Amino acid sequence: MIIRAVNLTRKFGDLTAVDHFNIEVSPGEIFGLVGPDGAGKTTTLRLLCGLLDPTEGEAWVAGHNVASELDAVKDRIGYMAQRFGLYGDLTVDENMYFYSDLFGLSKAEREPLIQRLLRMTRMEPFRARRAANLSGGMKQKLALMCTLLHHPQVLFLDEPTNGVDPVSRRDFWAILYQLVRDGLTVFVTTAYLDEAERCNRVGLMNQGRMIRCDSPQGLKRNFEKICFEIETTDQRAARAVLKDAEPYGAKLHLFLPLGQTPHAVESTLAAQGIRLISFRPIIPSLEDVFIGLVRESQNAA
Repeated sequence: MIIRAVNLTRKFGDLTAVDHFNIEVSPGEIFGLVGPDGAGKTTTLRLLCGLLDPTEGEAWVAGHNVASELDAVKDRIGYMAQRFGLYGDLTVDENMYFYSDLFGLSKAEREPLIQRLLRMTRMEPFRARRAANLSGGMKQKLALMCTLLHHPQVLFLDEPTNGVDPVSRRDFWAILYQLVRDGLTVFVTTAYLDEAERCNRVGLMNQGRMIRCDSPQGLKRNFEKICFEIETTDQRAARAVLKDAEPYGAKLHLFLPLGQTPHAVESTLAAQGIRLISFRPIIPSLEDVFIGLVRESQNAA
């Protein structure tokens, strides 16, 4: 395993931001960590990168203990934070040359590498543009290129496409797929469920705990509830009556335990003067599974 965490925990006073987090990630895998705001995703990433010390537990990255072999870990990872952290008054080229010098790359080594990264990201026409004048998607591409200059084995990305337009998000993921084909391992946090679908495996996190971990297909296949799409004469009132219903566009998605019949739902609504217009079982989306599991974990807390 190229990433391994055992009972990784981080407390800030009385707040437990990460609570006994366990994970194993294989080389060449894209692993996505998904959760609501405040779930502990960023803290987990920072613990795995050695940017925070754990309150409890241990982590290993690229064969090295994060706590006791931090320098070896840093040499083998790349980390992109949520906020753009490069130098806005420097051009694309100047930022890359600056980071090449920081990483100790020789001129002979850096030139072909920079050329390859520029081609891969389609940033060649913007080499002379100041970083502050780049679009959000281009800034993320530049940050990624600078992160890749020292040939990391593992890439940690904290919501890298947050606030980026859909076309740039698609381009960014195309680059990630190319990097994985070249042998890189990617650990990414994301707030976008469509991006989670692109990962080999997904960890669903809530209130500092990992509540489920599987492939996107496995998460949907092994969901323990039946999902129904319903439409009523009063959607707002129906949602208030049905505690396991969530809005989904103009319809409601309702989660029922396996074996429970929908007749009770119709009776419950009728008692409130609400009539069903349509009621049909559907295959749950990853968003449905995520919402259902988060609600389940909150009810169990």
